[in-house]
Amino acid sequence: MMSRSETARRVALEVVQRLRDHGYQALWAGGCVRDILLGIEPLDYDVATSAVPQQVVAVFGKRHTRLVGAAFGVVLYVDPDTRIQVEIATFRTDASYSDGRHPDAVTFSTPEEDALRRDFTINGMFYDPLEGRVIDYVGGRKDLEAGVIRAIGDPEARIAEDKLRMLRAVRFAARFGFEIEPRTFDAIRRHAGEIEVVAPERICMEVQRTLECQRASEAVRLWHRTGLLPHLFPEIAEDDLVDAAARLLEHLSCADWIVKLAALMVPWGDSQKQVDWQEVARRIQRRLRLSNDQRKVFEYCLSAQPVLARAPELRWSQVQPVVVHEACCQALELLEARCRAGQAPSACRDAIAWVQQRLKLPPEQLNPPPLITGDDLKAAGIPPGRHYSRILARVREMQLDGELVDAATALQHARRIWQEIASTSGGPRR
Repeated sequence: MMSRSETARRVALEVVQRLRDHGYQALWAGGCVRDILLGIEPLDYDVATSAVPQQVVAVFGKRHTRLVGAAFGVVLYVDPDTRIQVEIATFRTDASYSDGRHPDAVTFSTPEEDALRRDFTINGMFYDPLEGRVIDYVGGRKDLEAGVIRAIGDPEARIAEDKLRMLRAVRFAARFGFEIEPRTFDAIRRHAGEIEVVAPERICMEVQRTLECQRASEAVRLWHRTGLLPHLFPEIAEDDLVDAAARLLEHLSCADWIVKLAALMVPWGDSQKQVDWQEVARRIQRRLRLSNDQRKVFEYCLSAQPVLARAPELRWSQVQPVVVHEACCQALELLEARCRAGQAPSACRDAIAWVQQRLKLPPEQLNPPPLITGDDLKAAGIPPGRHYSRILARVREMQLDGELVDAATALQHARRIWQEIASTSGGPRR
């Protein structure tokens, strides 16, 4: 049985063959060529062709194609048997980029002209899979062998066309362990502040891809050296915090990019007297347009750190809500990385082992169902209101700490708590 990458390669080869059979030029293009030359099996393939979008649709049929960027000569082909997708783009030359992202107009052109409008030399090569040869108009192969990230042509012009290319340069340099060549590096430094004009969603996707790299720590250092960091994460833009964040990432084995994002904030949090992680999470969510689920995991991994680090010495009712969270293992991985990086007390190792043992408890012990509910309070004659949550929370704490073991006793304590609330507030608040 073929792997996903092998299947993608077969489909991409068939796309080139079918376009050639209809009389069009067709080549693999961009990142897949780079990865092939690096000995990395691509998961996705892009095809560049002399066929215009309408001709591509005619070759593969309307049922199997989508015009995802017809104005820019881009058609998405979906293989009917494997559902593998291949992006097919017409060779083109771009006009100016007034919005800093999309060309104002495109002119369908030749492979050489198409290569010259791409971002970096290592991404500007073509590959003929039928003849097994690389077609390189921009010196990409030489830069690939030298380990260099170099803008094609004028770096200033490439950045002006799409500001996100500054972040992409850092990602490629970090991912492959390459150097950004001086002219490209200097251009990024001069224009780093302009990254703020890029849509947050695009920045978020690039940050995600970067943090998912094994060398994410090097990317953080490059963000700092290029001047991009204050516009991405101003919280850690100082030298000592950058170094601490990068070292923490070096010791973090978790592949989840949200956990790595949280790791960036740990040194900054350690440098503050008090941190409202909920507010920090909201700020990062607005900056990167995180989903609510992503924000919650980000916030939890940070707010859980002090509880997990002192878990054995705290009441179980303080620890249990943290331990039963679905992201507890990620938060523990972050704490372990802090220990390995020397950024947490050595006693944290014992705390981690203690929590890991608790996680092995049967579900009915780790997270037993509440002894009473709001319906029980209502049936007991306690008038409904916002105080229900306070009563139930207090009863739950006593249950977890082993002070209450049955519903009848729990209800007695609930009545007592209600009487205390009523006596101090002058009656129920609805």
